[in-house]
Amino acid sequence: ELKNLRAEQEKLWMEVKALREGQEKLWENVTKLWEEVRELRRDFREMREEQRRLRASFETFGKALNVTFEHYTCSLVKLMLENMGYFDVEIDRRVLLHEGKIYEVNVFSEDPLVVGEVTLYLENLDEAKAELNKLSERIEIVEKLAGKKALLKLLAVGNASKNVLEYLKEECRRMNIKLIFGREFEILT
Repeated sequence: ELKNLRAEQEKLWMEVKALREGQEKLWENVTKLWEEVRELRRDFREMREEQRRLRASFETFGKALNVTFEHYTCSLVKLMLENMGYFDVEIDRRVLLHEGKIYEVNVFSEDPLVVGEVTLYLENLDEAKAELNKLSERIEIVEKLAGKKALLKLLAVGNASKNVLEYLKEECRRMNIKLIFGREFEILT
């Protein structure tokens, strides 16, 4: 009987030993998993930082493209004015203060009075309406400050969907605004 008890006790100790070994392996695996989690978190932070840098680069690139598009639009407007008999006209961006608020006009000339806005892309009708509203507001302010009507009002759009372009054509015609569209500077209205 004592022999059986010792054999049973030996089996129990073997099972306890096997359980300890299993538990140690589990803890090793848990430790490895936590190391992987830490590594994944580090990788995720690095990816977020890289994403932030890429976003900043794209924003800078977009601003540079917009400035270039503004510059080309100003050059085109200068040619348009020369064709209308206005020579040596200075066309550029202007920042105005009106009633305590700052307004930026992308394309501006004081004499003759020219007011224009430039945008690279209009994705939908809401954006197109907002851009036209912004331009209308700028025209109203500039005309009020100058005390005269603008000779030339324009909207230059680098790219837009077909329905947005059709909407812009109709609205610009109705509002007596020149619409300049695309990389080839097609004057549509």
